[in-house]
Amino acid sequence: MKRNQYRDIIHEHFPDRLTIKLGETTLVYQKRLYKIGNEAEGGLVGGLRYGENPGQEAALYRLVNGNLALAGVQYVGPDDALVSALGEDDPSGTMMFGCGKHPSKTNMTDVDAGLGILRYLDARPAAVIIKHNNPCGAARAKSLKAAFSAAWNADQVAAFGGAVTLNRPVDKDCARLISGRYLEVVAAPDFEEGALDILLRRRDLRVFKIKRIDRLKDFAARRHLDIKSLMDGGLILQQSALNAIAAPGDFLPAAAEHDGRAFRAERRPTARELEDLLFGWAVEQGVTSNSVLFVKNGATVAIGAGGQDRVGIVETTIYKAYRNFQEKLCRRVLGRPFKDLELAAASDKVARRRVEEFQAAAREARGGLRGAVMVSDAFFPFRDSLDAALRHGVRAVAHPGGSLNDHEGILAVNQARPRAAMVFTGQRAFRH
Repeated sequence: MKRNQYRDIIHEHFPDRLTIKLGETTLVYQKRLYKIGNEAEGGLVGGLRYGENPGQEAALYRLVNGNLALAGVQYVGPDDALVSALGEDDPSGTMMFGCGKHPSKTNMTDVDAGLGILRYLDARPAAVIIKHNNPCGAARAKSLKAAFSAAWNADQVAAFGGAVTLNRPVDKDCARLISGRYLEVVAAPDFEEGALDILLRRRDLRVFKIKRIDRLKDFAARRHLDIKSLMDGGLILQQSALNAIAAPGDFLPAAAEHDGRAFRAERRPTARELEDLLFGWAVEQGVTSNSVLFVKNGATVAIGAGGQDRVGIVETTIYKAYRNFQEKLCRRVLGRPFKDLELAAASDKVARRRVEEFQAAAREARGGLRGAVMVSDAFFPFRDSLDAALRHGVRAVAHPGGSLNDHEGILAVNQARPRAAMVFTGQRAFRH
């Protein structure tokens, strides 16, 4: 396999404009092109470098005309472009900087996935790191630098080579921290004086200024048209999903009936747990199903995506929490990846002892899960998933509810020692 295939622009044959007619509404889309580098440096005009893989032709289109309304619902329109507006000709000021190579399809969809989560996290500085269209770390904090640091530290293994989206202008302190990490893309509403220069020192880093991020919360209650293409050429159209949990008070009490008996979660979440559950449910909107995630103090501890069974994804995500804990500890103490230390331990007694120390620390802290909350995109059909999480210190749970066995889950949190809390969302968050 030739390495330069990842830099070459695939010549694509898609048309400059697309027209889609839905009933009496005509939607017009314009293909996006970018000039990367100046003419003296051999700058090239092209669209997406390639699709999901080298060799796949791909094109990005922006909606430029037509306003879709169905059943009284007004969909996102031409004046609402975010990722599809990237380009120096956009009047909103949305721009692309420092690209040593044209962006790929995955770069664009990763940023879009990050924005899809950030629209629910407007109140505080927040950072979401996306890899393969799934968040691997997300956090909110008092400052953007602190939010990025927590998001990166949540899963440094997965974050490597990802795309970070940020909901506040990047200052120089945050830019310095970001520049010390390997990322493919940085997207933010703006960059304070000097911050952009720091970021552009990184070769091939794509830096996106998307001005409309500063009003991203306006997208929280708006629909867009979601189109899925089938391999036989067929199409499935659906409305985009909306998050109905906008505040802690939107959660529902966990209650169920079984064989004429009423069951109710005996402990309500604390204020801190409710904030973490709310944050986790926002992040969950962008995770591929089946999924669960753990959150503690406004940052993800581990995110599990794309599992085929509920208990399996819970167990996998618990494993990731322990792995993330060991990785963070090893890098903080020794400044090296934990996997490198494990490799050295095969022939080095000192390294072997450090590995054992870090593993023992992870067990003691239960992978950072002691006091964490768990969020699931769908209900738990059996209590086994809940019991697995509770054994590792999870203290509160949010899930849609609606299983025939909801009473078993309620019993699991009531029987936990110390007693855990549970709330329902009343809505599912599948994402396929």
